Amino acid sequence: MIEKIAHALTRRPKLVALVAGLLLIPSVLGYVGTRVNYDILSYLPEELDSVQGERLLEEPFHMAATSMLIVEGMPAAYTNDLIREIQRVPGVSSAIWLSNAVGIQIPTDMIPAALRDLFYAGDSTMMIIQYEKSGAAEETMAAIDAVRSLCNEKCFLAGFSVVIKDTKDLVDRELPVYVGLAVLLSLAAMSLTMESVVLPFVFLLSIGIAILYNFGTNIILGEISYITQAIAAVLQLGVTMDYSIFLYHRYREERQTHEDPRDAMAEAIVAAFTSLSGSSLTTIAGFVALCFMQLTLGRDIGIVMAKGVVLGVATVVLVLPALLLMFDKQIERRKHRTLIPDFGRMNQWIIRHRRAFVAVFLILFLPAVYAQNHTAVYYKLDEALPQDMASIVANNKLKTDYDMASSHFILLRDDLSSTEMNRLEQEVDEVEGVTSVLSYHAMLGTGIPDFFIPEDLRDMLKQGGWQMMMVNSSCPTASDQATVQLAQLEQIVKQYDPEALMTGEAALTDDLISTSSVDFKVTNYISLAAIFLIIMAVFRSLSMPVVLVAAIELAIFINQGIPYFTGTVIPFVSPTIIGCVQLGATVDYAILMATRFREELRSGKSREESICIAAASSDASIITSSLVLFCATLGVGIISEIEIISSICMMLARGALISAVISMLIMPPVLCVCEPLFQKTSLHWRQAACQSDGTKTPAASSK
Repeated sequence: MIEKIAHALTRRPKLVALVAGLLLIPSVLGYVGTRVNYDILSYLPEELDSVQGERLLEEPFHMAATSMLIVEGMPAAYTNDLIREIQRVPGVSSAIWLSNAVGIQIPTDMIPAALRDLFYAGDSTMMIIQYEKSGAAEETMAAIDAVRSLCNEKCFLAGFSVVIKDTKDLVDRELPVYVGLAVLLSLAAMSLTMESVVLPFVFLLSIGIAILYNFGTNIILGEISYITQAIAAVLQLGVTMDYSIFLYHRYREERQTHEDPRDAMAEAIVAAFTSLSGSSLTTIAGFVALCFMQLTLGRDIGIVMAKGVVLGVATVVLVLPALLLMFDKQIERRKHRTLIPDFGRMNQWIIRHRRAFVAVFLILFLPAVYAQNHTAVYYKLDEALPQDMASIVANNKLKTDYDMASSHFILLRDDLSSTEMNRLEQEVDEVEGVTSVLSYHAMLGTGIPDFFIPEDLRDMLKQGGWQMMMVNSSCPTASDQATVQLAQLEQIVKQYDPEALMTGEAALTDDLISTSSVDFKVTNYISLAAIFLIIMAVFRSLSMPVVLVAAIELAIFINQGIPYFTGTVIPFVSPTIIGCVQLGATVDYAILMATRFREELRSGKSREESICIAAASSDASIITSSLVLFCATLGVGIISEIEIISSICMMLARGALISAVISMLIMPPVLCVCEPLFQKTSLHWRQAACQSDGTKTPAASSK
């Protein structure tokens, strides 16, 4: 079947290219129609109390997102006019300031000090703005833009929803730069390592088509995260370039035995389909492992990237042959020498000292594993953003001037007695780090008559059988103090209402920390197991997958351990993604060398000769592949102001080089030393199963 398809494709290359081009139209429409989610906390499991609390804030309270507006050094008349204008902004559910919180009938000096301190600090005042939709919703983003347009330079809009808005604006500005830089640096790498000036452009055209197909089909998911959007294109470019290189090299081999280039390409397609189907499985397995994260951000990245690899293979098999045939003459005319040196002498020297290299391989695990386990990570999402961003400046001002590093929202039954609420509020207020408590009952407790409290404020604090308590805290989100404080608050609240829910950025982030710690272990175990089984099936060996996976795991441990030695704190999501992606994307380097090693052994060569040939034939492919992945991710890592994206890409770039070095320096001696073990634990290791005539290939020398 594949032979017939290959024959048909090679006879009409221009038609294939035309169809591929026409398919870009729905792909572009799908890309434009796919929503981007900028709120990582929205990927937490639905069953968590903090997430259920968020849902209650959306409905019935209509306050899914909250921001604080600080007005500095302006007269009360300006603030009064401003809050009225903000209340009319579409998407804003309520805007609370002291004047409408207690009613204008109450003189300011009669308002209790605790309530005044909530809204005043020095010469500034604060108002609380709440939105109908979640912080990542388009309506909320538009409302934040509208609120900012009403403010002057003396106004500072703070809150997690505002951070999300600024993150969106920053990603939208940087994304074209990411792609452009990845293309330019990849072109530079390919120009140095490939034999034709035209060939890199053909490869990039093919991969660009696959990337657009991938982004277009994301519409079936409804939305993708901003992290996925930022790294998917460069990551797909880096991990699928191998497939294009393999097809082209096979085509050049077939050209030597076929007079018609179309016949040569048809043979190359058949060979590429078989090889790439197996080779891509390890990469796909690495991405699919991310789908098992409780934090569904992993599933978002995993599905998009696994789909991208599948579409990459399909494009290489179906579209790239047509492009290569169309540009074959130009490729041939623009050939030049590659700048990859000959590593033959180095490989021979390594094999002569193989026992020393194996010892180094084993010893390196000790510091690498220790460093990887002690690398510090952070979970506070705004730490990953530029500190001069408007929302970050406002958040810092809120923390400094109002002692509000975080806010917790506690949702309770509204039928608790006045006595119970008095005790509850007193206990909450006594928790270390709590700076203020705002609730309907607390306001009545200040002596303000019920009929003086505006209806908007009552609706904000009591809805649908629930009442809300806003607890402001001096404990920063994702800090140990916040974790202790949340545990104490939950223990107190549950005594009065076992069904109570606590939410807010700090509570959601605390759940993010506990969820991610489990995810890191689960995804790594799943990716290891999946890739182990794939390699075991490919080589029919029990020991080969142990050796190959151990080699790449060492590269991963070194990569993830480097921040420990440099004193760098990395975003929480980086180790999880790197562990799966680097293993799946770079284990192919080791598989490539091991496959050629087995082929040479089966042809009757000695162990030393076989590994030298395998290393020499694999080095160029490993260098080219790793350099493309390195260049595709390095530019993003350097240029991105969002540290989550920068950290992931820098670690992927570094990981590509480390995996290449391990594959070129460590893998040959390890394979050579372990060869007797492979022979004893593998089926048909030195002999192919059976030839067509029923005979077997002769066994190679064991020397």
